[in-house]
Amino acid sequence: MKGKVCVMLLALAVSARTALSAQSAQSAEDLLAMVDRNEVYASIQYSGRMTNLNEKRKRSEVKTFRAWVRGSADSFIEFTNREDRGIMYLKRGDDFQYYSPDNEVWRVLPEHMKKNLMGSALSYEDTVENEPLASRYNAVIAGSETWQGRDCWILDLRSKDRRKESYARRMLWIDKASGDLVRYALYALNGETVLKEYTLLRTKRFGARNFPVEMEIWDRQNRIRTTFVMDEDVLKLDEEIPDSVFRPRAPRR
Repeated sequence: MKGKVCVMLLALAVSARTALSAQSAQSAEDLLAMVDRNEVYASIQYSGRMTNLNEKRKRSEVKTFRAWVRGSADSFIEFTNREDRGIMYLKRGDDFQYYSPDNEVWRVLPEHMKKNLMGSALSYEDTVENEPLASRYNAVIAGSETWQGRDCWILDLRSKDRRKESYARRMLWIDKASGDLVRYALYALNGETVLKEYTLLRTKRFGARNFPVEMEIWDRQNRIRTTFVMDEDVLKLDEEIPDSVFRPRAPRR
């Protein structure tokens, strides 16, 4: 009799673990879908400011710019601060071009896409990323914790195809009450080394979504800390952008 009870208890335990695992997997998918709904857009237009603190060089600089992005294929960034006025970046499909103030046009090669953009903690790849995480990563709930006073789910993401991703693993902290992505860590190909950390500073409500308009990015390797701010008064989401914005620029004379 005692043996039968043990077998029944073991079966119940296995069943409970299986049910909990299924529930966690479904919850992880729901959480990741919520993040994508908040942060992935059809298009975006905005003016912004980056404050870059380079701890190695003990130097801080501020850069202002205007940006237009359509899906994950097209983007145009024009810098407007005095030191960098005339610098522009244009991406159309896989073609990424740099326009200098001296009227030169260079192609940003694929091997350069991981380099830091304009001295910031963001790489070229980071600035043009706009694809749903759910299509690129498998997610599981790794637990929960309080982060800066906010009760959060912790989501552990592993890339479905490491050859296509800059970061093999991501850890996400998602506010249980608001659904905001308040923090995340980006990992190297080994899945253990943290390359960058992101902290949400402020969001703005756009229709049904909370969209991040101010954030901090910390590049651990290069020891660069960037505070990234969008001008929410001129920010436009999911509005049509004319094709002319993404046409190659003619040399200035």
